[in-house]
Amino acid sequence: MDGKNTRLSYPLEKYDSDVAGRSFHNGRFIQRMRDKAASLPNVRMEQGTVTSLLENKGTVEGVQYKTKNGQELSAYAPLTIVCDGCFSNLRRSLCNPKVDVPSCFVGLLLENIDLPYINHGHVILANPSPILFYKISSTEVRCLVDVPGQKVPSVSNGELAHYLKTVVAPQIPPELYNSFLSAIDKGNIKTMPNRSMPADPHPTPGALLLGDAFNMRHPLTGGGMTVALSDIVLIRDLLRPLHDLHDASTLCKYLESFYTLRKPIASTINTLAGALYKVFCASPDKARQEMRSACFDYLSLGGICSEGPISLLSGLNPRPLSLFLHFFGVAIYGVGRLCIPFPSPKRMWLGARVISGASGIIFPIIKSEGVRQMFFPATIPAYYRTPP
Repeated sequence: MDGKNTRLSYPLEKYDSDVAGRSFHNGRFIQRMRDKAASLPNVRMEQGTVTSLLENKGTVEGVQYKTKNGQELSAYAPLTIVCDGCFSNLRRSLCNPKVDVPSCFVGLLLENIDLPYINHGHVILANPSPILFYKISSTEVRCLVDVPGQKVPSVSNGELAHYLKTVVAPQIPPELYNSFLSAIDKGNIKTMPNRSMPADPHPTPGALLLGDAFNMRHPLTGGGMTVALSDIVLIRDLLRPLHDLHDASTLCKYLESFYTLRKPIASTINTLAGALYKVFCASPDKARQEMRSACFDYLSLGGICSEGPISLLSGLNPRPLSLFLHFFGVAIYGVGRLCIPFPSPKRMWLGARVISGASGIIFPIIKSEGVRQMFFPATIPAYYRTPP
């Protein structure tokens, strides 16, 4: 940020050596997981486009799908897991889809270059919004440029390339500048809307939502796969003691505990992603500028001030209360800087606006995640459901 940099590492001292952050080609990772699943003796892989869920008296009994050659087929199961991604056309009957698109990512691939910090993701706090760099193979670095709003400049008429060269490139660190320009000239530029959608399910007998079809957050912190995989582990553990999935209503009642048990890790990562994105975006508002600067300097302090947020971001510390305390720790740190050594009325007023701005960022996100589910999950009856 503004020529300054700080390095934040995972606090791994108390963990086994196999705990690490991962970055990869997403498509390759998904395909390898499919191959692995298909190699198991009790799995049969069918490929097709699911067109609708098959329902009978409010219970989902399977799916209707179309094969590559256009044949319409049906598949029946006592439990259908819907995980058809961020563009899901099946989620409407299983949850309240309140999808927000705060920005878009413009993706580039930089080749044969090393990042300033080996084995670290890089976030550039640029104007108007952040730019990300991270390795996805031994020779490739993914760059994601955040563009606020729901539209990006046109790729076909060269507007996007012009925007990247004139607005974004001057803010790129010098050691990455030439590679960034060559990636633009190569022209393999991808764009993707960034979606966020709180988890607001209608528990439905015979069906369960997972992944981006169910819950999305701004991808700034790369938390989507962490949430998805932790949800999968939770579902695996809930289903493991069951021998019969055919009593759909009893199974549905039991699996309601999933929506509460997933909250600590999912809501922590979701809230942090949404709040950090809003803090990291440049703004003409002086209070927001102060909050952005305070956040960078707070993380630069090291110790608990960097380890705490990084362990929240990575899912190592799934405690919403800890997130809440760190977020307001940043705001109070910002106010403290304004009021020392002499708190003038103008600076005190700016400090009050920093606290007010921080509240305006985090409280709506917490409300959408569910205050009770986040902070008091043990008060929800489903929390204690035992296997039928």
